[in-house]
Amino acid sequence: MKLTRRQFNKTAAATVGLAAMSPLHRALADRNDQMNILCWEGYNSDEVLGPFRDANAGATVRAESGTSDPDMINKLRAGEVNVWDLINVNQPWASAQLYPEKLIKPLNKDRFMPYFERMLPEFSGPYPLAFADDGELIGMPQRYGPFSFVVNTDKISRGMAEDQGWKLFLDPGLNQRYGILTYDNWNIMHMCLTGDQNPFDPMDDAGLETFKGTAEAVFAGAKLLTDDLVAMNTALINGEIDAYFTGGTYTASPARLDGATNIRGITPNSGPVDGKGGVVWIELTSAVNNPDPSILAEDFLEFVQDPEICKAVSFAEGTYNPVSQMGDSKVFAQYDEDELDAIQWDSLGEEMARSLDYQVVASYDKLNEIYNAAKRG
Repeated sequence: MKLTRRQFNKTAAATVGLAAMSPLHRALADRNDQMNILCWEGYNSDEVLGPFRDANAGATVRAESGTSDPDMINKLRAGEVNVWDLINVNQPWASAQLYPEKLIKPLNKDRFMPYFERMLPEFSGPYPLAFADDGELIGMPQRYGPFSFVVNTDKISRGMAEDQGWKLFLDPGLNQRYGILTYDNWNIMHMCLTGDQNPFDPMDDAGLETFKGTAEAVFAGAKLLTDDLVAMNTALINGEIDAYFTGGTYTASPARLDGATNIRGITPNSGPVDGKGGVVWIELTSAVNNPDPSILAEDFLEFVQDPEICKAVSFAEGTYNPVSQMGDSKVFAQYDEDELDAIQWDSLGEEMARSLDYQVVASYDKLNEIYNAAKRG
């Protein structure tokens, strides 16, 4: 399964030299002045890593930005637990795969539990998926966002879009007036929801046939297919399309910060799974079970709780996202009015309440085969 929320990301230049680190060199090195993080973009930026290096006497800190959660996890499975100290992936993977496979290890609860108390209400519980079944703390949440679809509110009102939800893309009036942002794993989830199906439950033959009909209908009505969010936002702004299938705060935020506040991520008011039709991604950063660990790993996890660094992570690499730490007034004070508007702060809480946690798609291989056939037309 491939998560393609950010498949346009490139490996960071900061990774140069990682491949050259031989196992022998790593085994002999004093790694307490080294740290390597496998992550989504943002944590690999100079605005985050530079201050951390400075705070640790010029420590050698390397980061590699991934293209999918499973690809990053497979690096650890292939033996790169010897390379990485931290891994930053979306919420289902830590408790479902990484911890049971002993690829990550528990965090120090005494050190990190107090940080949950200052997080937003959705996370201060504390957030359940940050813990393993045995109660160990296995990851710290930070960036997150609702991820459903995006409209131009000059053409389709927010209220109508929220009320119609995914059925908007089956409306004949929108035929050839929308695009599909081809983040395939998310498209599959969203097509399931469009067809009133639960993407996280296994599907029988009848369910697969229902999905086939939905996928064919959604692709048939689309005017534009691309995996480039900039191109999709441009098409939305210039009137080529009125909406796009798969998107949210993450994809709409660059256009909104540039002043196009008519570009808005939409979370349906209702849906087929426990009454919910939206899906939210939440990143967790976990300590890799490296046999030669660096003390800098947990230091970095604490470092990114700092208000200024929270903001740097939140507004990195050209897409902008809320962070769980915004429940802390010192973090919240880092954002100005335009930045809050870019991440749709006005509706964020209610959109979260209408969203399911992203999970592993149960029948992904079969659904993906049907999806790709429909995509080819």
